[in-house]
Amino acid sequence: MVRYILGIESTAHTFGIGLVSSDGSEVLDFSHTYTPKIGGIHPREAAEHHTKIAPILLRRVIEYITNRRGKIVAVGFARGPGLGPCLRVGATLARALAMRFLVPLYGVHHAIAHIEIAKKLTGLCNPLTILVSGGHTVIASKEGNRYRIWGETLDISLGNLIDMFMRAAGYPSPAGPLCEKLARETQEYIEIPYVVKGTDLSFSGILSVLKEKLKQGIDIKILCRSLQETAFAMLCEVVERALAHSEKKEILLCGGVANNKRLQEMLKIVAEEYGARFAVPNKWNGDNGAMIAYTTLLYYTNNAKPLKIEESYVLPLWRLDQVILPY
Repeated sequence: MVRYILGIESTAHTFGIGLVSSDGSEVLDFSHTYTPKIGGIHPREAAEHHTKIAPILLRRVIEYITNRRGKIVAVGFARGPGLGPCLRVGATLARALAMRFLVPLYGVHHAIAHIEIAKKLTGLCNPLTILVSGGHTVIASKEGNRYRIWGETLDISLGNLIDMFMRAAGYPSPAGPLCEKLARETQEYIEIPYVVKGTDLSFSGILSVLKEKLKQGIDIKILCRSLQETAFAMLCEVVERALAHSEKKEILLCGGVANNKRLQEMLKIVAEEYGARFAVPNKWNGDNGAMIAYTTLLYYTNNAKPLKIEESYVLPLWRLDQVILPY
């Protein structure tokens, strides 16, 4: 009989249920993403999407487990950070499943789950990790039983910068792939704010200037290229500084923005200059259930203390460096 750990992701636009076998050899994802018709993510609408899609995905997961004569031995959920209404949908389902199957319940940090699944997929052991997505822009590494943050955004995330600018230009979110495509179609570039403070970054000034340039009628392709070249160069600078301090020999890029080929190209150059190995996962960079299930497996196999049902509240503002890990 195959023993499965089930994980639930519901921090923002994606509702996902992941499965991982207890030996870690089998990792699966069943996810569906809410896409707003206009603007960014509307928390209430996203939560409604999650509520509707959850039973559909759960039936597929239970059918998969049943066909393999398996059983669920632990349940995990993304406890935070994220949008409160969305987080609560996942937490509610996780509690119900933990009580139904009489198995331990674990609350997982969403960002740490991104990092852990990326480490599994790439085979990196002790990397300096760059997590870039709609909710995160952070440079971190695992030191002892917690993640240390070497640098982070002081305002909006890199993914948010891209999406908010593209929305201002009239495109729906998420628009990262479109921004990347448009940027490739020109070699022109204009100067925009470059704000690095030690190993921290600020992107809000870039957004304000790009919006103003958009109103002035500057070609969207030029603005997309200027955004990417500037923001990515800022990120590379703080990564270099963090590498010098941490002396890591591995660089891991993960999160939704990690799929950007130009960003990968620039970070590869940084890695080569410092003699470090660079890697980016070939899947599951966006939000997904598999990463929650896999991180729950790490808790389960390291005999972490499960959450009591009555104490399994969500943590929308949970910081990466506040988490004490059992492994």
